[in-house]
Amino acid sequence: MKVFNHFFISSMIVLTGCKQENKKSETNKAQTEVKQKTITLADFKKIKGVDNIQEVPFQLFTKLDSVLFFVTPGKDAAHLKIPYNKLDNYYGFEEFKDFYSIHYSINNDISNSIEAFVLKSEFTPAYELTLKGVDLYEIRSSTFKESSDFKNKSFKKFGSIDEISEHEFNTSSKKQMGEKLVKNPSIQLQADNWVYKENGREEVITQHESVSTETGPLANEYVGRSSYLNLEVFKENSDEVVDSYYSFFSVKNAVMFELSTEGYPQILPSKGLVAFVSSNNDVGSNFVISKYFPQTKKQDNLLYVNFTNFKIADDKKAFWTDNDTFYAEVYPINSSSSNGKKQKTAYIKIQLKANLF
Repeated sequence: MKVFNHFFISSMIVLTGCKQENKKSETNKAQTEVKQKTITLADFKKIKGVDNIQEVPFQLFTKLDSVLFFVTPGKDAAHLKIPYNKLDNYYGFEEFKDFYSIHYSINNDISNSIEAFVLKSEFTPAYELTLKGVDLYEIRSSTFKESSDFKNKSFKKFGSIDEISEHEFNTSSKKQMGEKLVKNPSIQLQADNWVYKENGREEVITQHESVSTETGPLANEYVGRSSYLNLEVFKENSDEVVDSYYSFFSVKNAVMFELSTEGYPQILPSKGLVAFVSSNNDVGSNFVISKYFPQTKKQDNLLYVNFTNFKIADDKKAFWTDNDTFYAEVYPINSSSSNGKKQKTAYIKIQLKANLF
């Protein structure tokens, strides 16, 4: 019994000591919080605003409703909670252990910009963005057999779309069944022009659009021949414009333009389909399928879809594995390389509904 009392009294002393320590700790914490200076955006260092995004080392993105701005890169530094606005830009300039330094324009006014430090845990740099949590089905609009639809915002009416692993993508690519474009030896480069030469006949293949720029005419690059379409394919581009497109020419009787695609053509002879994927100039990416009739030179537009949450990484790497299954290499929307770090590549599989066309 005496042993019990001794143990009980000792326990009381320990518990009392813990309570006193906890109380002391809470008091110190409260005193620290009181010492936290109340600040505003006016307390941050004023800087020149970003007027050229090309000079920004990396951009940052967040999914939080609000983020913390610190005046210096330390968790004990004075800080301010800032509501997230989807129109705000968070331009990253330096990386610290737990922080990024950013240049931020208040109310998107470049002349009213500050330097702030933000927690790495609250932001993701553009080169680290992935498709995790992204709604791949989301579309802005679609056109099915000449009927446009701006109300339906889901791809589900046409089929399914899923992110897949790089291993599955590479394994599936070994089963691709689309036509490979093979260069025609009769198409030769001569004095900066592509010329069709056969049996003493010579014809210059000019561009689809006769457009000149300050740096000269549009350039075209010979890609190869489609035996199924009986057409020669060229990639046309300009030094001044990032966008390029592919033009198809018939050269048998006379050089005639027949068809064009915005992305590298993925031709499926078994169904007479010509498809392509390309990044949309406005948002996301385009997926387009047309049916081409070589005998009549006619084309039926079957499907156009503007996906909103990813862009195309390499349109040449897209492929068919059967009449309804299409694969593509993509990037998350807003992703970009920076500071020598490559953006993360993702892979998608599009499964069209059977007999959709």
